[in-house]
This record gives sequence, C-alpha cells and structure tokens, in this order.
Amino acid sequence: MNNVKWWKDAVVYQIYPKSFQDSNGDGIGDLQGIIRRLDYIKALGADVIWLSPIYDSPNADNGYDIRDYYSIHADYGKMEDFDRLLEEIHLRGMRLIMDLVVNHTSDEHKWFQESRKGKDNPYWDYYIWREAKDGHEPNNWSSWFGGSAWEKDSATGLYYLHIFHRKQPDLNWDNPSVRAEIYKMMEWWLKKGVDGFRMDVINLISKPEQMPDGINGDLSPFCINGPKVHQYLKEMNRQVTAHFDIMTVGECPGLTVETAKKYAGFDRKELNMVFQFEHTGLTDGIYGKWTNQSPYLPDLKAVFQKWQIQMKEEAWNCLFWGNHDQPRAVSKFGCDLPEYRDLSAKMLCICLYFMQGTPYIYQGEELGMANAGFFDIGQYRDIESLNAYHSFVDAGTLDKRTMLDYLAHVSRDNARTPMQWENNAGAGFTQGTPWISVGANWRAVNAKRELSDPDSVYYFYQKVLQLRKGNPIVQQGDFRLLRPDDEDLFAYTRNYGKEGYLVLCNFSDRELSISDLHVNIGRLIIGNYSGPVNHHVLHAYESAVYTILI
Repeated sequence: MNNVKWWKDAVVYQIYPKSFQDSNGDGIGDLQGIIRRLDYIKALGADVIWLSPIYDSPNADNGYDIRDYYSIHADYGKMEDFDRLLEEIHLRGMRLIMDLVVNHTSDEHKWFQESRKGKDNPYWDYYIWREAKDGHEPNNWSSWFGGSAWEKDSATGLYYLHIFHRKQPDLNWDNPSVRAEIYKMMEWWLKKGVDGFRMDVINLISKPEQMPDGINGDLSPFCINGPKVHQYLKEMNRQVTAHFDIMTVGECPGLTVETAKKYAGFDRKELNMVFQFEHTGLTDGIYGKWTNQSPYLPDLKAVFQKWQIQMKEEAWNCLFWGNHDQPRAVSKFGCDLPEYRDLSAKMLCICLYFMQGTPYIYQGEELGMANAGFFDIGQYRDIESLNAYHSFVDAGTLDKRTMLDYLAHVSRDNARTPMQWENNAGAGFTQGTPWISVGANWRAVNAKRELSDPDSVYYFYQKVLQLRKGNPIVQQGDFRLLRPDDEDLFAYTRNYGKEGYLVLCNFSDRELSISDLHVNIGRLIIGNYSGPVNHHVLHAYESAVYTILI
C-alpha cells in the first residue's frame, strides 16, 4: 500500500450512504449499515470506497449542502461510528475517500450566518455578494437547479451567488481566509486517516471579478474553469495533498481533453484524475439533460476513443458509467428489459473495464440495478428533478406525461433508490419505510439472489476486476477502435508489447457478424455467453474478450 501510484490499479466502489443500508429501521442508510456490508464490497474486488457526503446538513440537496464540515449527520450516526467504519475498512486492506464539497456550503453554515451580518463581519467576504442592478439581480445568470443564480438576502438587501440551490451559497475562493479554512479542514480529515477526496464540481471554485450577462442566462463560460482555478488547486496540493499518500479525483463538468490534462496531468501537481462527462452528456438536447433518447453508439465510441488515446502517457482516465447524479447504466447504455438486463449489464462491464483508467462502480451497478420505474411526481425526492418538472410543466413547455417520461429516463433519483439486498418489501435495505421508494425490479435484482447464482452479474464483475488487477495490457496497452461507424458493435483492441486483447461488445438485440475485423483471434479470456465459442457471430448483447495473435 506504499506505491505512490496505487490509485492506478485501484477499483473504487461508490456508496450513496442514504440509500445503501439502514441499520436502525428509520428508513435511511447509515454508517453502521455500511460496516455490515464491507465484506460484500471487498469480495467484489473493490479496494477503495468513496462515500458521498455524510456531514451535518439540512439536506436541501441530499447532503451536498454542508452545515458543518467537522460533524457527521445524525441520520448516519456519530463520529465514533465513522471512526469504526474507517478502522474496519483499513483492517480489510481497503481505503476510504471522502466527498469534498467546497464550491459552496449550506446557507445554515456558521460562515454564512456570520456573513449575513454585514461588511464589518470577518466572514463577510467568505461568499460572493453583489449589489442589485437596476433594482434586480446583478446579472441574468441561471442556477443549474432552475431559476436565478442570485438570491436576495433579507438581512443585507444584497444578492449572493448560488450556482445550485438557493440554500447552497458559493464560497469566495479569492479570499485567502476561505482557502485556509478549507485546507485546515482537509488536513483534519487526512490526519484522521482518510485516504483522499472526490472533489465536488471542483472546476467551478474560481469566479471572475466581472460578471456580465450570459447568453440565455448561461453562467458556464464564466464559472467553469475559472480564472484562478489552477492557481488554487496547485496551492491546495502544495499545502495539503502532496503531504499525504492519497488519491484525489475532481468532478469537472464541461471538460475537454486539453483542460483535463491541466487538472490531472502527471506533471501538473493538482489532481490525480478527473471525471469528465462527455459520454454521459451525449443525449443532452433542447431541454438540457431532460430527454428519453439513448446514446448513438458511434458517438459514444468516438468519445471513449478520444479520451483513451489523447490522455495516454499524460494523464489518467476515470472509467464510469454512472454515479449518484446519473441514471442507471443498464437503463441508459444497455437494455433493462428482463430478457436482456443481465447480459447487457455484463456487456457494459466488459466494454468499460478493459480500457485504461481507474474503474468506478456505483452501488448496485454490480447487480445490474435498473432505473427506478417511477411513474408519479410524488415518488421523486431529488430537488433538481422536482424543480425541472415544475419549471417545464407549469410554463406549458412540456406536458406532464412527457416530463414524467424524461424523469423516468434521467432523473438523479434513478440512482438513489435503496440498494437491493434481498427479495422482500424493503429489499433488505430497511425494516422501516425507506426515505425513497425501492426500485421496481427488486424481486428479480438483489444481492441475495445473485450471490447464490454463479452466473450472476455480481460474479461476472468479480471476474472482470480480477482480470484487470496488475494487468499490463489493461493498465498500459495501446487502444485501437475497430469499425468506428458501426451502430451496434463496440470493438477495440488493447496491445502491450507482443500481447493484446480484442474486446467485442454487441450493443443491440440482433446478431452481428464479426468475420471482417481482420484480427487474429486467439483464446477466449471471458465472455457473457456460455456454450461453444463462435468467432464469426455475436449474439444479442454478447460481449467477449479474446487474446490476439500479434
């Protein structure tokens, strides 16, 4: 565990604590529940656990609005529970990374409460305040959660910036005292023993001094990759992260390959890696993320090809299909119909995890958990989804049926339904009433059933992760895309020296001919179909990895 590049060979398992495992019957997941399930995660093959926020919070945005960085939310337990969790993770040879949410705080944070007292208060400049413009908001920027990005404060008569919810005021990173407080907090957690941070929307932290109107209210050109963001991340590295053997990964919306290299280049001294969302955003359209469309496979392949080839030797990729903000992978990229769900879940596993980068598995993905199956707005809890529904429907832009269909496809709540552990009403997640309804397919998809079935999605993930471990072809091999324009086949090779793999994935329910790939196919390494090997045809949602003869 002393290798400074340990994160390159790691497998990360993301836990959304509120929905993972309830231990006390209140319908909300907690830290003691996570402890109960550590052996399950370890057996899968993960060696890093990423916890979504567990800090004290009013939960306006499910914990991403932090009231106290040094306290555990009462729903999840106490600091003693966290200390025990960390100890149990380390005893199993695993590591823990925390969510670092420092673009904004809750408006109930002490800093903001003090800031509202006026310009004479030492915390005044901890946030981004502006005067009204012609009696209205300082500019036309729109919040990413709907409405204006500015909220008028009744105490001061001034406006504060919030890119997200109005209860999430943005911090002023230009204030050295803010940065000092954040670095102090990070060091506190690292000295406690955590092994790194996933940094929430970290490329938004630097805002411009001048804030002109955006085109149609879009603040993105001004706030994404802001003027001093690299200066601040280098300072963070210099003062904190470089002094610990840890893993840092930044969530960075709106990245290109070139900007990603600035954050995560091996010689940049900023972050180890970054999440980019180009592949998850391929379905975005006239209503932003709200759509029922599936990705067009040639576009999806082109995105992966670009990131695999252009990041090689210069920076490190994150490999993920989903997370707490995305719909379920098998529903968006595969097929969640019962006859194809397990096959396509296994296919997606092969497709992604034989690429170069660090795998991230979102809880339940290893079971083939699908979208929630909600059909009524009353079932939703996500503030972004609720705001979007009322914004589009109340304005008459979309009718209720269409918007509910869009939510069913892409709402964040699709990923936030309880983890499906068992075949019972609470899905083994809780003995009480869950804070959000259990997903519709809990009878067919649950850990208890899959752990008793050697052909399950869970054990398939386990095998693929074992094949990756320490594998130089996967870690260092060259990537070459085959048949880039094929609308059904995702095929690529990985070559390292005189060894290589051919990875074949059928993204359709049709048989595909693969006889014209012009690759010397060797032995089968792994596949999601049993029976005789056919080197000429791929069945519906079939995936296979072969050695290639070089």
